[in-house]
Amino acid sequence: MNTSVTEPAQTHGVIDPELRAAIGRIARVPQLLVACDYDGTLAPIVEDPSKAVPLHESVAAVRALAALPQTSVAVVSGRALRDLAALSRLPSEVHLVGSHGSEFDIGFVERLSPELIAVRTRLRNELREIAAAHPGVRLERKPASVAVHTRGVPPQIAASAVEAVRSGPAIWDGVTVTQGKEVIELSVVATHKGTAVDQLRTQLSASAVLFIGDDVTDENAFGNLHGPDIGIKIGPGDTKAHFRVAEPIEAARALALLLETRRHWLFGERAVPIERHSMLANGRTVALLTPEAKITWLCHPKPDSAAIFADLVGGSPAGHFSVAPERGGIPLGQRYRNGTMTVETRWSGLTVTDWLDRPSSDDVPSGSTIVSGDSTLIRVLTGSGRVRLEFAPRPEFGQVAVQLQPLGDGLLVLGSNEPVSLYSPGVQWQVTNDGGYETAKAVVDLSAAGGQVTCELRFGTHSLEHHRLPVHERQATAEQPWKDWVSSLRLPQTARDLVARSALTLRGLCHEATGSILAAATTSLPEELGGVRNWDYRYCWLRDAAMTARVLVDLGSLEEAEALLRWVDGCVERTGGHPERLHPLYTVDGYELGAEAVIDTLPGYAGSRPVRVGNLANHQLQLDVFGPIADLIAGVADARGSVRETEWRVLENMVEAVRRRWHEPDHGIWEARLPPRHHIFSKVMCWMTVDRALHVVRRHGDGDRPEWVELRDRIGANVLEHGWHEGVEAYSVAYGDEDMDASSLWIGLSGLLPGDDPRFLSTVLKIEADLRSGPVVYRYHWDDGLPGREGGFHICTAWLIEAYLRTGRRTDAEELFTQMVDTAGPTGLLPEQYDPLAERGLGNHPQAYSHLGLIRCALLLDNMLKV
Repeated sequence: MNTSVTEPAQTHGVIDPELRAAIGRIARVPQLLVACDYDGTLAPIVEDPSKAVPLHESVAAVRALAALPQTSVAVVSGRALRDLAALSRLPSEVHLVGSHGSEFDIGFVERLSPELIAVRTRLRNELREIAAAHPGVRLERKPASVAVHTRGVPPQIAASAVEAVRSGPAIWDGVTVTQGKEVIELSVVATHKGTAVDQLRTQLSASAVLFIGDDVTDENAFGNLHGPDIGIKIGPGDTKAHFRVAEPIEAARALALLLETRRHWLFGERAVPIERHSMLANGRTVALLTPEAKITWLCHPKPDSAAIFADLVGGSPAGHFSVAPERGGIPLGQRYRNGTMTVETRWSGLTVTDWLDRPSSDDVPSGSTIVSGDSTLIRVLTGSGRVRLEFAPRPEFGQVAVQLQPLGDGLLVLGSNEPVSLYSPGVQWQVTNDGGYETAKAVVDLSAAGGQVTCELRFGTHSLEHHRLPVHERQATAEQPWKDWVSSLRLPQTARDLVARSALTLRGLCHEATGSILAAATTSLPEELGGVRNWDYRYCWLRDAAMTARVLVDLGSLEEAEALLRWVDGCVERTGGHPERLHPLYTVDGYELGAEAVIDTLPGYAGSRPVRVGNLANHQLQLDVFGPIADLIAGVADARGSVRETEWRVLENMVEAVRRRWHEPDHGIWEARLPPRHHIFSKVMCWMTVDRALHVVRRHGDGDRPEWVELRDRIGANVLEHGWHEGVEAYSVAYGDEDMDASSLWIGLSGLLPGDDPRFLSTVLKIEADLRSGPVVYRYHWDDGLPGREGGFHICTAWLIEAYLRTGRRTDAEELFTQMVDTAGPTGLLPEQYDPLAERGLGNHPQAYSHLGLIRCALLLDNMLKV
């Protein structure tokens, strides 16, 4: 605490850099309490206290702060509460505390006991006599106290009056004395501003407090601050506050800075539309970058690990790696290099080329501790201009403060569990510190550097040695496997380039070390801007992964499906003979997720909170997961012409799981946090499990399985009878419910009903009428127990396109497919959803569902052209 500085620590009108940094830190706490004194803080000191009008600038800042979510504002004054309310005229959102904390509401006096009222009466009488004997002394009666004001009274008279008070009623039992500037207050309630702030902190569940005051009485509040709290003293004099400003107008400027910073933190700095982000991938992890070449998302060492760059859901303070021309300006464009996961961002005079490398043991720097499983983010800057770089790593979603040490040809990232280094020869970094979080900045003249500068963010090593291979050779080595793979695919003529990009995206969501496949690359990108429907999709859902691998099989690639089925076999084995107990999702390593948690220090994308890690759906019963796996095995078997032993084992376990539980209600595909129901989609997928298993044994096995035939037919008959809702003339969401759900289209897409069956035709028409809106199809409109709304789901749009094709509506299918692909971002990526009104993407990005749906539709449209 500062107890000796008497001069303000800033020049007039310019906020001290240390205070600015402190405000930046406290502005980002989950629940903030801003408290301040009135006289001398919000309002300048005046001779007549009844004319103490607050500064316009202060009132504007206080009002705006009080209107922010997760932000509370209080004025804690020595004035009586009624006077404070009348003078300040602040809105009801601002908590007013009078009499140094004795009054928290206007009816406080009614809560005084008869004994305290008697003491107060005696106190008033005694002080009235002292005031009568000292001309000019003014008494201010309050519900629990009396203030003796000596402002404007000759010093000799004032001193005599104060002495009379101190030697008289001030020493009575049950009387608390508070000394201020030219005022002494006697109260029958033992409280002060410090205890008042503590009470507010508790009632409002504040994570931190910023308190501003100028009086001696404010020192009680300053003295009670701790941890991340900040105290700001106005004017000279010894203080326990952390910082000091010269006068009330400077305090207003500090409040304005707090408002601006917190507003950005809460609602997001200029949020780049979700669909405009591009993804880097290397089979180990993924990264996202903005159209301005800002790395805004990167988790390490695996895609479901904690993020080292989480700008996407936390703004710049959550970590980023930015590159841009010093002069600024919007890029000319951004694109993937053809057939690769390498992204180029171009300005006039500058091109930034980004990719995630996979170093092997024979091409790493000698003596390095790096292993082949680690990733390297490579950024190559070419051109002739001056370039501004900013490197701000924030491991563990910004929960770990690290130090950056310039050394030799780059920087070491110190303080995290795993070694990280930034190899950047020729770059002169300047490191700044913001409350323990260090950021490195530099400006590079590309012309002076020979036209090219390379930055390599190396994970798993502190080596800053020069790589033995030229960077252009490393780029070619990294790109060639992607090119070879995509050239091996059987791509349709329909939307050929977009299908190729979708296939590469799905391949990028594959975790090669384990065989698992991510549902999406991110967590907590909102289904509604500012809403709470923000989920973590960085895991392997059995359903999503199987559908992803199946569409890659349809394109001619079996590798991903074979690896996934080996991964599924491991998950089944860990059930100990109970495949029906499979979870809907697992970590990329194939293990159960930990508890779902909230990172409350992150404001979320465009202020959409909470930011979640983990997913409660892990504990749900979803009986549909077995169907896509059986369908995948059927696709692999038909493509390869045989079935491997592990695949037989998985297939038989899927049928056994269905046999044991198909008749139960479950939580369904959409993971609604509601009681289980008999969902149509789940029942259809149980039917499809057995149907596809029969296909496999008949074509690639030992004939038929009569018990499987009986099970399939029993499930089919059950869903066809009980799933049909006479009132809506369609298959609805669940048995007995009249609400529609897009997933019920699978009554026909699965083959359970033929495309010309009147019941399927009626269901398609009902879903079209209830759930389609322009270029999108919504999952449902029934109440799922969560507040807010969401966008249309791309996968549901794809299902309706397929339903149109199966029911002979090819023109409608082509039209909707064109509308769907038009919603893709400039580099061809699709998030989970699309808002047709705001015309922007929503949800996690890129989403496997969306891209597999696009590919499936393109293949179907192409096949029908050939018929």
